[in-house]
Amino acid sequence: MDGMALKFPSFKSLNPNNSIIRNPALFCFGLRKFSSSSSLPVSATATTLTESDPASNSVSLGHLTRPDFPILHQEIYNGSKLVYLDNAATSQKPNSVLKALQDYYESYNSNVHRGIHYLSAKATEKYELAREKVAAFINAEESSEIVFTRNATEAINLVAYTWGFANLKSGDEVVLTIAEHHSAIVPWQIVAQKTGAVLKFVNLNEDEVPDVFQLKEMISSNTKLVVVHHISNTLASSLPIEDIVRCAHAVGAKVLVDACQSVPHMVVDVRGLDADFLVASSHKMCGPTGIGFLYGKSDILSTMPPFLGGGEMISDVFLDHSTYAEPPSRFEAGTPAIGEAIGLGAAIDYLQGIGMQKIHEYEMELANYLYEKLSAVPNVRIYGPKPSKRVDRAALCSFNVKNIHPTDIATFLDQQHGVAIRSGHHCAQPLHRYLGVNASARASLHFYNTKEDVDYFIEALNDTVSFFDSFK
Repeated sequence: MDGMALKFPSFKSLNPNNSIIRNPALFCFGLRKFSSSSSLPVSATATTLTESDPASNSVSLGHLTRPDFPILHQEIYNGSKLVYLDNAATSQKPNSVLKALQDYYESYNSNVHRGIHYLSAKATEKYELAREKVAAFINAEESSEIVFTRNATEAINLVAYTWGFANLKSGDEVVLTIAEHHSAIVPWQIVAQKTGAVLKFVNLNEDEVPDVFQLKEMISSNTKLVVVHHISNTLASSLPIEDIVRCAHAVGAKVLVDACQSVPHMVVDVRGLDADFLVASSHKMCGPTGIGFLYGKSDILSTMPPFLGGGEMISDVFLDHSTYAEPPSRFEAGTPAIGEAIGLGAAIDYLQGIGMQKIHEYEMELANYLYEKLSAVPNVRIYGPKPSKRVDRAALCSFNVKNIHPTDIATFLDQQHGVAIRSGHHCAQPLHRYLGVNASARASLHFYNTKEDVDYFIEALNDTVSFFDSFK
């Protein structure tokens, strides 16, 4: 299991200056046990987050947008203020998205494309408008290049089961990196096992970034597809997609980009990237869960067979055969996630209202601040490249602290301080094995986070480390 949390006893009443655990206690975390048989000092302060005073400081984007996210304004575990730093796993939702979902179910809930009555017509209009918003958001040439899916995982599987099985044969090569999410590896393993295609993996360079030089050398006349992330969900590194696409296209190969960690945080232009396929998930970009999208160039989508059979994806159905609709309907069998698509459209409206470049610039500032502060924690190991004038990191840090399991760190941060981070392998087991670890902790930020969030996280982490060090 990827990071199961166990309940800690509460130490909220303890003061770092004079509090002592006087009774022996036994803490069991997974297979490891920590036993206290003597007096142990414990630091577990709960400082209050302070917002910037507009009268004395410039107000950050995080402070400006936090009021739009009701979930962030709550206390958990004995009055701890929630500090949400698990945005690479999923983002929180602004009021406008929640309202869009409520409006759909309260005012015009109906199936799409199949009715002539008012409710159906309005639902269809809003659903297709959401598709147009996605297309404009990533600068697709036309909305028909956007296929709604349950998530990015399903979008990659769609390409694997349609384009992959139709185009890959024995001896063909698919080039990936070892830093890919499982969703970008497993579908191609399945295709390779059934077709005889070969998967080739690019390693990391000395900066702990996928080696682009090795990737380019690996691309050959046998390469039919390159599958790469835009931003790594573990290393916080980015890849030069335009360069990779040019190399792949030079040998006639297609490129699929996992943009789950880039679309929510920066300007992404699919025409500028020239990628053949690109996938992303709504829930990471302030939209609802249960919906994502596949971008595919129209000339490629038109050649791909259906993914699933049923209603909506057909043109005509006879007893002995069926004909299929044009994309994107061909790939959207059955009743779609209508409310979720509308919610995604509302999320895009919200993000564009702020401006993706503004979001990116603010998050780069937060990214450097997080890396700097986390680097100062004793015995910490941060994975991925060091930020520099030529290297930008995304606003996340995967890390380990010597001799402390990351799930113990995450559990203590949560239960004693109200700080939500991720622990586990982050759906990147091959990468973690390459790094020589089974798991890591990860703090990941979004534009509604602030430097105060980072400061509180670091204070809580130092307290966590002190707590576990006290057992040594």
